[in-house]
Amino acid sequence: MYSLARPFLFCLDAERAHDLGLTALETAYRTGLNPLLATKPAPLPTSVFGLNFENPVGLAAGLDKNGAYIDALAALGFGFIEVGTTTPRPQPGNPKPRMWRLPEQQAVINRLGFNNEGVDALVRNVERARYPGVLGINIGKNKDTPNARAVDDYRFCLDRVYARASYVTVNISSPNTQGLRDLQEEETLKRFVGTLREAQEKLAGRHGARKPMLLKIAPDLSESELDGIAAVLAATGIDGLICTNTTIDRGAVGGARHAEEAGGLSGKPLFDKATSVLRRMAQRLGGKIPLIGVGGILSGADAAAKIAAGASLVQFYSGMIYRGPELIRESVEAIRRA
Repeated sequence: MYSLARPFLFCLDAERAHDLGLTALETAYRTGLNPLLATKPAPLPTSVFGLNFENPVGLAAGLDKNGAYIDALAALGFGFIEVGTTTPRPQPGNPKPRMWRLPEQQAVINRLGFNNEGVDALVRNVERARYPGVLGINIGKNKDTPNARAVDDYRFCLDRVYARASYVTVNISSPNTQGLRDLQEEETLKRFVGTLREAQEKLAGRHGARKPMLLKIAPDLSESELDGIAAVLAATGIDGLICTNTTIDRGAVGGARHAEEAGGLSGKPLFDKATSVLRRMAQRLGGKIPLIGVGGILSGADAAAKIAAGASLVQFYSGMIYRGPELIRESVEAIRRA
């Protein structure tokens, strides 16, 4: 069914199509028509950082920023759902237009800028959801919070979402919030993650349950920067790593329409870069910290390649735009065969 809807959606502005697609998905779910959208994969149970996943293929953060469509998305067959990025206070994000498709390259460029309704709205949506599976919540900082106080925003969000999340992802790698990626610098990151780890352990004691905390990094990092991040992760005992967010590199799409728009590039052109970072971080961490591979998955073979590169789980978002829900089952089956 998605193959029939895609030409219509691609005639619309990318952000409007995104919103309309989610509304249609919710309508299909509520009317019992969602089986027409996708055949759910047979279970492929996977256990990572103490959590049990129905299968290792998840939805990446960004598609459902406010956690408003959790049940409808889960019904498609994802093994886990990640919502957000959410921030302490609501914010509109960057001026429109701020999202573009590059169809020939199977890519997307966005500079949305953490547009969301705020963490309290997200928590209310999560509380209404019936989904019993693994739910990740991706947290960030408000645009007007300086980096010197960024950890306060993350700690605020961590406190708010902790009770409702299966795991929490700390997003310091979006290119669309000015200066955010500076938090990946080794000494800054060490203090930052150390503070959040202390908060995590206090929350575990308060709630009687320890929820894993993951870090999401950029694909645009040098070897020395990857060395520093690996050292910090090992020293702080973080639970997992997501490789990677979108890229600011335009080398793979040079000359394409919209290629020079500022923002993060995702989709097929990101695959090699993101998978290389995944592989290099897997080598550095030596199996001590589980990794999630995300970036450029457009086929089942791509998903299996992420697992081969060292990931325990995979996620995609742009693949939903270009392939639709059928990519979920295809990815699960490819990983099963690998």
